[in-house]
Amino acid sequence: MLGKPPLDLHVMRNVSFDTCVYHQAGIDLLVRIVDPGSLLFGSEQLGAVRGPDPETGQEFDDTKRYIDAADLEEHARHKILEGNARRVYPRLDALLSGQGR
Repeated sequence: MLGKPPLDLHVMRNVSFDTCVYHQAGIDLLVRIVDPGSLLFGSEQLGAVRGPDPETGQEFDDTKRYIDAADLEEHARHKILEGNARRVYPRLDALLSGQGR
């Protein structure tokens, strides 16, 4: 097929998906379908989605808790929370590395 890999592999190497999903079921589905190497932790501006989730009482803006609760191996969690962003944004990585982070 035009000398390209299968579409699912081709897309996964060339597209990043944001994790800004406001419920655990959505994150669980996302991490089950999308390779962790293609997921970037997305955090909305605080206050973008105001108020608590009526099911949990937690603020909607606290999206990291969904990644923390997802069934992920530690290396996959690191990719999502930091590693992928540093790969996709090499100038950010250089800046942070220069600061010893």
